[in-house]
Amino acid sequence: MSRNLKELSPQELAAWLAAEGEPSYRARQILRWAFQRGARSFAEMSDLSKRLRARLTESFAIPGPQLVRLARAQDRTRKLLLGLADGGRIESVLIPAESSDRLTLCISSQVGCGMGCAFCATATLGLKRSLKAHEIVDQVLEARRELAESAARGEPQSTITNVVFMGMGEPLHNADEVVRAIGVLTADWGVGLSPRRITVSTVGLVPQIERLLRDTKVNLAVSLSATTDEQRARLMPVNRRYPLAALLGACRRLPLPGRKRITFEYVMLRGVNDSLEDARRLGQLLRGIPSKVNLIPFNEFPGVPFASSARATIEVFRGALLRQGVHATIRESRGGDIQAACGQLAAAELPAA
Repeated sequence: MSRNLKELSPQELAAWLAAEGEPSYRARQILRWAFQRGARSFAEMSDLSKRLRARLTESFAIPGPQLVRLARAQDRTRKLLLGLADGGRIESVLIPAESSDRLTLCISSQVGCGMGCAFCATATLGLKRSLKAHEIVDQVLEARRELAESAARGEPQSTITNVVFMGMGEPLHNADEVVRAIGVLTADWGVGLSPRRITVSTVGLVPQIERLLRDTKVNLAVSLSATTDEQRARLMPVNRRYPLAALLGACRRLPLPGRKRITFEYVMLRGVNDSLEDARRLGQLLRGIPSKVNLIPFNEFPGVPFASSARATIEVFRGALLRQGVHATIRESRGGDIQAACGQLAAAELPAA
Protein backbone atom coordinates (compact mmCIF):
# COMPACT_ATOMS: atom_id res chain seq x y z
CA MET A 1 0.00 0.00 0.00
CA SER A 2 1.40 3.42 -0.99
CA ARG A 3 2.63 5.63 1.83
CA ASN A 4 0.69 8.80 2.60
CA LEU A 5 2.74 11.73 1.30
CA LYS A 6 1.44 13.93 4.13
CA GLU A 7 3.16 11.70 6.70
CA LEU A 8 6.60 12.60 5.34
CA SER A 9 8.85 15.35 6.64
CA PRO A 10 10.76 17.50 4.12
CA GLN A 11 13.93 15.62 5.10
CA GLU A 12 12.35 12.20 4.45
CA LEU A 13 10.98 13.30 1.11
CA ALA A 14 14.31 14.93 0.16
CA ALA A 15 16.09 11.64 0.88
CA TRP A 16 13.69 9.78 -1.41
CA LEU A 17 14.16 12.43 -4.11
CA ALA A 18 17.96 12.17 -3.85
CA ALA A 19 17.70 8.44 -4.51
CA GLU A 20 15.70 9.32 -7.61
CA GLY A 21 18.35 11.77 -8.79
CA GLU A 22 16.17 14.80 -8.05
CA PRO A 23 17.25 18.00 -6.25
CA SER A 24 16.28 18.30 -2.58
CA TYR A 25 14.42 21.59 -3.06
CA ARG A 26 11.65 19.66 -4.79
CA ALA A 27 10.59 18.25 -1.40
CA ARG A 28 9.21 21.59 -0.22
CA GLN A 29 7.76 22.22 -3.67
CA ILE A 30 5.82 18.93 -3.53
CA LEU A 31 4.66 19.43 0.06
CA ARG A 32 3.40 22.91 -0.75
CA TRP A 33 1.26 21.37 -3.49
CA ALA A 34 -0.27 19.02 -0.91
CA PHE A 35 -0.72 21.41 2.01
CA GLN A 36 -1.15 24.85 0.44
CA ARG A 37 -2.77 24.09 -2.91
CA GLY A 38 -4.69 21.07 -1.67
CA ALA A 39 -3.55 18.74 -4.45
CA ARG A 40 -5.19 15.31 -4.33
CA SER A 41 -3.04 13.73 -7.04
CA PHE A 42 0.49 14.11 -8.36
CA ALA A 43 -0.92 14.77 -11.83
CA GLU A 44 -1.95 18.22 -10.57
CA MET A 45 1.67 19.16 -9.81
CA SER A 46 2.23 20.81 -13.17
CA ASP A 47 5.70 22.19 -12.47
CA LEU A 48 7.17 18.71 -11.94
CA SER A 49 8.49 16.53 -14.75
CA LYS A 50 6.26 13.80 -16.14
CA ARG A 51 8.77 11.20 -14.98
CA LEU A 52 8.85 12.49 -11.41
CA ARG A 53 5.07 12.64 -11.22
CA ALA A 54 4.91 9.04 -12.38
CA ARG A 55 7.46 7.91 -9.78
CA LEU A 56 5.64 9.78 -7.01
CA THR A 57 2.36 8.13 -8.06
CA GLU A 58 4.02 4.71 -7.89
CA SER A 59 5.45 5.33 -4.40
CA PHE A 60 3.00 7.59 -2.56
CA ALA A 61 -0.65 8.61 -2.30
CA ILE A 62 -2.39 11.80 -1.14
CA PRO A 63 -5.50 10.45 0.60
CA GLY A 64 -7.88 12.52 2.67
CA PRO A 65 -11.04 12.08 4.74
CA GLN A 66 -14.47 11.73 3.22
CA LEU A 67 -16.92 14.58 3.74
CA VAL A 68 -19.88 12.56 5.05
CA ARG A 69 -22.14 15.48 5.84
CA LEU A 70 -22.06 19.26 5.80
CA ALA A 71 -24.53 21.06 8.07
CA ARG A 72 -25.18 24.80 7.98
CA ALA A 73 -26.51 26.82 10.91
CA GLN A 74 -28.66 29.91 10.70
CA ASP A 75 -25.73 32.00 11.98
CA ARG A 76 -23.52 30.78 9.05
CA THR A 77 -21.59 28.28 11.18
CA ARG A 78 -20.76 25.12 9.23
CA LYS A 79 -20.09 21.67 10.66
CA LEU A 80 -18.17 19.07 8.68
CA LEU A 81 -18.66 15.41 9.57
CA LEU A 82 -15.59 13.62 8.22
CA GLY A 83 -15.14 9.90 7.67
CA LEU A 84 -11.67 8.43 8.24
CA ALA A 85 -10.02 5.53 6.43
CA ASP A 86 -10.77 3.06 9.26
CA GLY A 87 -14.44 4.06 9.52
CA GLY A 88 -14.01 6.49 12.41
CA ARG A 89 -15.79 9.83 12.30
CA ILE A 90 -14.81 13.27 13.54
CA GLU A 91 -16.26 16.76 13.35
CA SER A 92 -14.78 20.14 12.48
CA VAL A 93 -16.60 23.47 12.72
CA LEU A 94 -16.16 26.67 10.72
CA ILE A 95 -17.19 29.62 12.90
CA PRO A 96 -17.45 33.08 11.29
CA ALA A 97 -17.29 36.18 13.45
CA GLU A 98 -20.32 38.44 13.33
CA SER A 99 -18.50 41.75 12.98
CA SER A 100 -15.15 41.00 11.33
CA ASP A 101 -13.44 38.87 8.70
CA ARG A 102 -12.24 36.45 11.37
CA LEU A 103 -13.07 32.84 10.50
CA THR A 104 -12.16 30.21 13.07
CA LEU A 105 -11.86 26.50 12.39
CA CYS A 106 -12.43 24.26 15.41
CA ILE A 107 -10.68 20.91 14.85
CA SER A 108 -10.62 17.52 16.58
CA SER A 109 -7.60 15.63 17.91
CA GLN A 110 -9.22 12.28 18.76
CA VAL A 111 -12.15 10.08 17.74
CA GLY A 112 -14.23 10.46 20.89
CA CYS A 113 -12.63 11.43 24.20
CA GLY A 114 -11.54 9.63 27.35
CA MET A 115 -11.58 12.55 29.79
CA GLY A 116 -15.19 12.03 30.92
CA CYS A 117 -16.17 15.68 31.47
CA ALA A 118 -19.78 15.68 32.62
CA PHE A 119 -20.85 18.68 30.51
CA CYS A 120 -19.45 17.51 27.14
CA ALA A 121 -21.26 15.41 24.52
CA THR A 122 -18.01 14.01 23.14
CA ALA A 123 -17.35 12.36 26.51
CA THR A 124 -20.41 10.16 26.00
CA LEU A 125 -18.59 8.42 23.13
CA GLY A 126 -15.56 7.36 25.13
CA LEU A 127 -12.17 7.31 23.46
CA LYS A 128 -12.03 5.34 20.20
CA ARG A 129 -8.52 6.35 19.13
CA SER A 130 -6.21 9.32 18.69
CA LEU A 131 -5.73 11.00 15.35
CA LYS A 132 -2.49 10.97 13.40
CA ALA A 133 -0.88 14.33 12.63
CA HIS A 134 -1.97 14.17 8.98
CA GLU A 135 -5.59 13.47 10.02
CA ILE A 136 -5.50 16.59 12.18
CA VAL A 137 -4.07 18.70 9.35
CA ASP A 138 -6.53 17.18 6.87
CA GLN A 139 -9.36 18.91 8.69
CA VAL A 140 -7.89 22.28 7.73
CA LEU A 141 -7.43 21.17 4.13
CA GLU A 142 -11.02 19.89 3.91
CA ALA A 143 -12.41 23.09 5.42
CA ARG A 144 -10.39 25.13 2.91
CA ARG A 145 -11.78 22.97 0.11
CA GLU A 146 -15.33 23.59 1.32
CA LEU A 147 -14.70 27.35 1.38
CA ALA A 148 -13.27 27.26 -2.15
CA GLU A 149 -16.26 25.30 -3.44
CA SER A 150 -18.63 27.73 -1.73
CA ALA A 151 -16.86 30.66 -3.39
CA ALA A 152 -17.13 28.91 -6.77
CA ARG A 153 -20.90 28.69 -6.20
CA GLY A 154 -21.01 32.45 -5.74
CA GLU A 155 -20.93 32.68 -1.96
CA PRO A 156 -18.69 35.35 -0.37
CA GLN A 157 -15.07 34.26 -0.39
CA SER A 158 -13.55 33.72 3.05
CA THR A 159 -10.27 32.45 4.48
CA ILE A 160 -9.53 30.58 7.69
CA THR A 161 -7.78 33.04 10.01
CA ASN A 162 -7.64 31.01 13.23
CA VAL A 163 -7.47 27.35 14.23
CA VAL A 164 -8.52 26.10 17.66
CA PHE A 165 -8.02 22.59 19.04
CA MET A 166 -11.40 22.60 20.78
CA GLY A 167 -13.23 19.88 18.89
CA MET A 168 -13.52 16.21 19.74
CA GLY A 169 -10.87 14.80 22.07
CA GLU A 170 -8.26 16.07 24.53
CA PRO A 171 -5.38 17.46 22.45
CA LEU A 172 -2.71 16.89 25.08
CA HIS A 173 -3.79 13.26 25.51
CA ASN A 174 -2.45 12.99 21.96
CA ALA A 175 0.46 15.36 22.48
CA ASP A 176 3.00 13.81 20.09
CA GLU A 177 0.69 13.95 17.08
CA VAL A 178 -0.74 17.35 18.02
CA VAL A 179 2.73 18.91 18.28
CA ARG A 180 3.67 17.28 14.97
CA ALA A 181 0.49 18.63 13.37
CA ILE A 182 1.20 22.12 14.70
CA GLY A 183 4.61 21.87 13.03
CA VAL A 184 2.92 21.21 9.67
CA LEU A 185 0.26 23.87 10.23
CA THR A 186 2.91 26.54 10.88
CA ALA A 187 5.64 25.48 8.42
CA ASP A 188 6.33 27.53 5.29
CA TRP A 189 6.14 24.26 3.31
CA GLY A 190 2.98 23.27 5.18
CA VAL A 191 -0.26 25.14 5.75
CA GLY A 192 1.60 28.35 6.62
CA LEU A 193 -0.41 29.61 9.61
CA SER A 194 1.12 31.83 12.26
CA PRO A 195 1.35 30.07 15.65
CA ARG A 196 -0.30 33.17 17.12
CA ARG A 197 -3.41 32.11 15.21
CA ILE A 198 -3.55 28.65 16.81
CA THR A 199 -5.00 27.84 20.23
CA VAL A 200 -4.81 24.48 22.01
CA SER A 201 -7.42 23.81 24.69
CA THR A 202 -6.81 21.27 27.45
CA VAL A 203 -8.58 19.95 30.52
CA GLY A 204 -5.31 20.37 32.38
CA LEU A 205 -2.73 17.64 31.72
CA VAL A 206 0.12 19.35 33.55
CA PRO A 207 3.27 17.69 32.08
CA GLN A 208 1.92 18.02 28.55
CA ILE A 209 1.05 21.70 29.09
CA GLU A 210 4.66 22.39 29.96
CA ARG A 211 5.82 20.49 26.87
CA LEU A 212 3.37 22.31 24.58
CA LEU A 213 4.67 25.71 25.65
CA ARG A 214 8.26 24.49 25.36
CA ASP A 215 7.91 22.98 21.88
CA THR A 216 5.48 25.40 20.20
CA LYS A 217 4.49 29.06 20.24
CA VAL A 218 0.73 28.53 20.13
CA ASN A 219 -1.82 29.95 22.54
CA LEU A 220 -2.99 27.93 25.55
CA ALA A 221 -6.56 27.60 26.81
CA VAL A 222 -7.33 25.67 30.00
CA SER A 223 -10.80 24.33 30.73
CA LEU A 224 -11.38 25.16 34.41
CA SER A 225 -15.16 25.33 35.01
CA ALA A 226 -14.97 25.03 38.82
CA THR A 227 -13.39 26.79 41.79
CA THR A 228 -12.97 23.94 44.30
CA ASP A 229 -11.38 20.51 43.93
CA GLU A 230 -14.55 18.77 45.08
CA GLN A 231 -16.65 20.61 42.53
CA ARG A 232 -14.17 20.19 39.67
CA ALA A 233 -13.61 16.47 40.34
CA ARG A 234 -17.36 15.88 39.93
CA LEU A 235 -17.42 17.75 36.63
CA MET A 236 -13.96 16.84 35.31
CA PRO A 237 -12.41 13.55 36.54
CA VAL A 238 -8.93 14.74 35.47
CA ASN A 239 -8.94 16.92 38.59
CA ARG A 240 -8.32 13.82 40.73
CA ARG A 241 -4.93 13.45 39.06
CA TYR A 242 -4.10 17.13 38.61
CA PRO A 243 -5.98 19.13 41.27
CA LEU A 244 -6.35 22.87 41.10
CA ALA A 245 -3.17 23.65 43.07
CA ALA A 246 -1.04 21.51 40.72
CA LEU A 247 -2.70 22.84 37.57
CA LEU A 248 -2.62 26.51 38.49
CA GLY A 249 0.86 26.20 39.99
CA ALA A 250 2.08 24.91 36.63
CA CYS A 251 0.33 27.78 34.86
CA ARG A 252 2.11 30.27 37.10
CA ARG A 253 5.47 28.74 36.23
CA LEU A 254 4.96 28.79 32.47
CA PRO A 255 7.44 31.09 30.69
CA LEU A 256 4.89 33.21 28.85
CA PRO A 257 6.50 35.72 26.48
CA GLY A 258 5.63 39.40 26.53
CA ARG A 259 1.97 40.19 27.01
CA LYS A 260 0.76 36.66 26.27
CA ARG A 261 -2.01 35.32 28.51
CA ILE A 262 -3.51 31.96 29.29
CA THR A 263 -7.22 31.71 28.52
CA PHE A 264 -9.25 29.95 31.20
CA GLU A 265 -12.52 28.53 29.89
CA TYR A 266 -15.39 28.40 32.36
CA VAL A 267 -18.62 26.64 31.34
CA MET A 268 -21.52 28.28 33.17
CA LEU A 269 -23.81 25.67 34.76
CA ARG A 270 -26.99 26.86 36.47
CA GLY A 271 -26.85 26.35 40.24
CA VAL A 272 -23.57 24.43 40.02
CA ASN A 273 -20.67 26.85 39.52
CA ASP A 274 -22.25 30.25 38.87
CA SER A 275 -22.57 31.86 42.32
CA LEU A 276 -20.92 35.09 43.42
CA GLU A 277 -18.84 32.99 45.80
CA ASP A 278 -17.59 31.02 42.80
CA ALA A 279 -16.67 34.28 41.06
CA ARG A 280 -14.79 35.46 44.16
CA ARG A 281 -12.87 32.18 44.43
CA LEU A 282 -12.06 32.22 40.72
CA GLY A 283 -10.52 35.66 41.02
CA GLN A 284 -8.38 34.47 43.94
CA LEU A 285 -7.28 31.30 42.12
CA LEU A 286 -6.05 33.25 39.10
CA ARG A 287 -4.16 35.88 41.07
CA GLY A 288 -0.63 36.20 39.72
CA ILE A 289 -1.34 34.36 36.44
CA PRO A 290 -1.35 36.42 33.21
CA SER A 291 -4.82 35.34 32.20
CA LYS A 292 -8.21 36.05 30.76
CA VAL A 293 -11.45 34.18 31.45
CA ASN A 294 -13.85 33.06 28.76
CA LEU A 295 -17.30 32.47 30.25
CA ILE A 296 -19.15 29.90 28.12
CA PRO A 297 -22.93 29.48 28.40
CA PHE A 298 -23.56 25.74 28.64
CA ASN A 299 -24.87 24.17 25.43
CA GLU A 300 -27.36 21.40 26.17
CA PHE A 301 -27.42 17.99 24.50
CA PRO A 302 -29.67 14.94 24.95
CA GLY A 303 -29.49 13.23 28.34
CA VAL A 304 -27.38 15.84 30.10
CA PRO A 305 -28.48 16.80 33.64
CA PHE A 306 -27.29 20.44 33.45
CA ALA A 307 -28.78 23.69 32.24
CA SER A 308 -27.06 26.91 31.28
CA SER A 309 -26.86 29.78 33.73
CA ALA A 310 -29.23 32.63 32.91
CA ARG A 311 -27.71 35.45 30.88
CA ALA A 312 -28.23 37.86 33.78
CA THR A 313 -26.36 35.49 36.10
CA ILE A 314 -23.45 35.28 33.65
CA GLU A 315 -23.31 39.07 33.40
CA VAL A 316 -23.22 39.40 37.21
CA PHE A 317 -20.50 36.72 37.38
CA ARG A 318 -18.44 38.59 34.79
CA GLY A 319 -18.88 41.86 36.67
CA ALA A 320 -17.59 40.26 39.86
CA LEU A 321 -14.48 39.08 38.01
CA LEU A 322 -13.89 42.49 36.46
CA ARG A 323 -14.06 44.13 39.88
CA GLN A 324 -11.24 41.81 40.98
CA GLY A 325 -9.12 42.91 38.04
CA VAL A 326 -9.71 39.72 36.02
CA HIS A 327 -10.20 40.23 32.29
CA ALA A 328 -13.38 38.30 31.45
CA THR A 329 -15.51 37.92 28.33
CA ILE A 330 -18.65 35.97 27.45
CA ARG A 331 -18.40 33.61 24.50
CA GLU A 332 -21.44 33.86 22.31
CA SER A 333 -22.63 30.38 21.32
CA ARG A 334 -22.61 29.63 17.60
CA GLY A 335 -24.09 26.75 15.64
CA GLY A 336 -26.40 25.42 18.35
CA ASP A 337 -29.15 24.54 15.85
CA ILE A 338 -26.82 22.00 14.18
CA GLN A 339 -25.22 20.72 17.43
CA ALA A 340 -21.98 22.52 16.55
CA ALA A 341 -21.61 24.68 19.66
CA CYS A 342 -19.01 24.18 22.36
CA GLY A 343 -19.42 20.78 24.05
CA GLN A 344 -21.93 19.43 21.54
CA LEU A 345 -19.70 17.52 19.10
CA ALA A 346 -20.56 13.84 19.02
CA ALA A 347 -20.04 12.87 15.35
CA ALA A 348 -23.77 12.46 14.76
CA GLU A 349 -25.30 12.81 11.31
CA LEU A 350 -27.64 15.73 10.82
CA PRO A 351 -29.63 16.71 7.73
CA ALA A 352 -27.53 18.66 5.27
CA ALA A 353 -28.48 22.25 4.61
